[in-house]
Amino acid sequence: MQKRKAYRTAILGILMAIILVQSMVPFLGFIPTGFINITIIHITVIVAAIVLGPKDGAIVGLVWGIGTIIRAFTSPTSIIDTTVFTNPVVAVLPRVAVGLVAGWIYLWFKHHTSKKVLGMAIASGVGSLVNTGLVLGLMRLMYASTMAQAYATQTDLLNKLLLVIVGTNGVPEMIAAIIIAPAISSAILKTNKFLDN
Repeated sequence: MQKRKAYRTAILGILMAIILVQSMVPFLGFIPTGFINITIIHITVIVAAIVLGPKDGAIVGLVWGIGTIIRAFTSPTSIIDTTVFTNPVVAVLPRVAVGLVAGWIYLWFKHHTSKKVLGMAIASGVGSLVNTGLVLGLMRLMYASTMAQAYATQTDLLNKLLLVIVGTNGVPEMIAAIIIAPAISSAILKTNKFLDN
């Protein structure tokens, strides 16, 4: 039991370290486009949620959120970073929610069906959508005029702009999560069977 707990803690520590590196180094966790960043870092949070559970997924998400704030202050990569992503509500809350939601969905599939890989895929897709939806929704709610000014558009056209972002960023991010997160999670669980009990 003690060995199992130590091993889980080690995996959590490794995933937290990976998240910090991804948060700070472009192209490891996000692809800067100048307009808005295409995120791939959420995959690490989803893997943590599937392999270790919703609580640890939320912890890894929290580390991602803190990394987002640090990066926004120290090396912003888009025109709205310093305004929007220095706010913990936008930077942290959605990231924590990714871990919780993905973990809960996978646990439901694990306990109610025999289709664990399907559960991983659905958890990955929904987790990715939670991140996209919450970040863009909170940005729209809290920073509508700032975003309209930054992207040289009118506030009433902002909804259309956000839908474009969902299509160009959110959908590819979701597809990447559905493909990559279950593959990594399955490999980890296969080699560490006690994690999936």
